[in-house]
Amino acid sequence: MTEGLRERKKRQTRQRIAEVAIGLFVERGFDRVTIAEVAAAAEVSVNTLYNYYESKEDLVLPPDQASPQRLADIVRARRAGESAARAVLAHLRDELRRRDRAVGLTAGFGRVFEMMRAAPTLTARLEDLGRQMTDVLGVVLTEETGAAADDQTPRVVASQIGWFHSLVYAEVGRRIVAGEGPDAIAEAVLELLDLVEGTLSETALDYATRPSDGSSGPATA
Repeated sequence: MTEGLRERKKRQTRQRIAEVAIGLFVERGFDRVTIAEVAAAAEVSVNTLYNYYESKEDLVLPPDQASPQRLADIVRARRAGESAARAVLAHLRDELRRRDRAVGLTAGFGRVFEMMRAAPTLTARLEDLGRQMTDVLGVVLTEETGAAADDQTPRVVASQIGWFHSLVYAEVGRRIVAGEGPDAIAEAVLELLDLVEGTLSETALDYATRPSDGSSGPATA
């Protein structure tokens, strides 16, 4: 559907607020900038800002982008004949090859990353987000495979997927701090994913493979 004028203005306002906020946070530090200062710089009221962002942390990690559903959504969208782990590996590789902002490979992200790393509330939120992603994925794998309530396999596989997903972000961050550029980082992390895939067990790699016969039944374990 075509975006209406009102929706477009709301989207532009939301984007402008976030861009202004990130600029201030990078320049002065996340903890040294108030919501009122962000609102004033973006030329909106504090109430208007809160209509778009419920918290200060949301300005950096908006829920629609930093979502606990990320891993589950990737797995739900996997192709027939593809397992949960292979779907996430393929998705990460695609993001790295495209230098996607989702994995921090855009110009200027280094300063944003340093700002985030220096803010305890943001680092805590990222850690909690990682746990939530793994928990949600575990529930999805349990439902799709029809695993028994006492079967720990879905949770273990979800934890392994969550581990290498977090490893990618940690490695990107480490290399950003070291001063490497997006192209070099992407190539290095792609090699790391090859190593990860080679070390995962067949159980983890093949778990919850979507049936290739087009049926709507549960994925095979």
